[in-house]
Amino acid sequence: MVAFAVRRLTQSVAVLLVMSLLVFIGVYAIGNPVDILINPQADQAEIARATAALGLDQPLWRQYWTFLSGAFAGDLGKSFVANIPAVQLILERMPATVELALTAMVIAIVLGIPLGLLAGLKPESWTGKTIMAGSILGFSLPTFWVGLMLIMIFSVQLGWLPTTGRGTTVEVLGLHVSVVTWDGIRHILLPATNLALFKLSLLIRLTRAGTREALAQDYVRFARAKGLSMRRVVAVHVLKNIMIPIVTVVGLEFGSVIAFAIVTETIFAWPGMGKLLIDSINVLDRPVIVAYLLIIVFLFVALNLIVDFAYTLLDPRVRLAGARS
Repeated sequence: MVAFAVRRLTQSVAVLLVMSLLVFIGVYAIGNPVDILINPQADQAEIARATAALGLDQPLWRQYWTFLSGAFAGDLGKSFVANIPAVQLILERMPATVELALTAMVIAIVLGIPLGLLAGLKPESWTGKTIMAGSILGFSLPTFWVGLMLIMIFSVQLGWLPTTGRGTTVEVLGLHVSVVTWDGIRHILLPATNLALFKLSLLIRLTRAGTREALAQDYVRFARAKGLSMRRVVAVHVLKNIMIPIVTVVGLEFGSVIAFAIVTETIFAWPGMGKLLIDSINVLDRPVIVAYLLIIVFLFVALNLIVDFAYTLLDPRVRLAGARS
C-alpha cells in the first residue's frame, strides 16, 4: 500500500509539472494585459514601466522559471488588478464554489442513486421509463438555458427564491458558510439544482445500468433462492457491488462540478471561483488565470488519489493487486 501511494504521488507531481508548463504557455501566449490595465493615452515610457513592473519584459522561459520557483514556495504570483497574491484571491472565493459544488453533488447523489435503482429494478414500468426519459432531458438541456428557466419560473413568476448572490453567511471554523442559514439555503437552491441536473442524470443512468447487470449475476439469483427479501438483496448484494463505478464517477464529477461551475456562477452571480475566472479573463489577469487552472488540476489529481484509495476499501481485490504490483 505504501509503495502504491508513493508511486501515485510521484505520478501526480509529474502531471502537475507538465500541466503547469502547458497552462503557463497557453495563457501567457494570448494577449497583452498591459493594453487593458493602463490608460490608452499612456506614452511608450509608461507602457515600458508597466511592462517591467509586471515582469512581462522578460523572455517567456524566464517568466516560467520565475513562476515555477515561486510555485514550489507556494507563491503563484500576484494579481495584476488587485495587487495581492493570486492564491489568496482564489482561496477567498473557494468556499463559495466548494459549498455550491457539494450541495449540487448531494442533490445528485440523494436523488440519482435511488431513482437509478428504481429504474433498474422496474425497467419496463411507466415509473422506470419516466425516470429514464427525465435523465435524457437532463443530458440534453443546456445549463445556461435551464438556469434562465429556473430564474424565470421560481424567481420572476412565483417569487419564491432569490436570483443572485449567496445570502447570509455564518463563520464556521474560519470559513463563511451560507447553507446553515435559511436565507443562504434559499439563495443556493436554484444554482445548486442547475449545477446538479447533468450529474443527477449521469448517476441515474449509471446506477440503472449497474443494477440491471448485477441482477443478472449468479450471486443475486442464489440470494433470492435462499429466500432473502428483494430489499435485502438490493441493499446487501446489488448496491454494494455497483458502488465502485459510482464512487469513481462521484469523485471525478465533483472535480468537474467545481471546475465547470463557471456558467452557473455567472448566471446566478454566485461569488465563487468561476465568476472570478471570468472577471480575470476579461482583464487578462494572467496570474489569477494560471493559479486557478493549476488549483483545478491539483484538485483533479487529489480526487483521483482519493478515489484510488477508496477502491481498496470497497473491493479487497484492488488492494491485493496494488500490493502485488
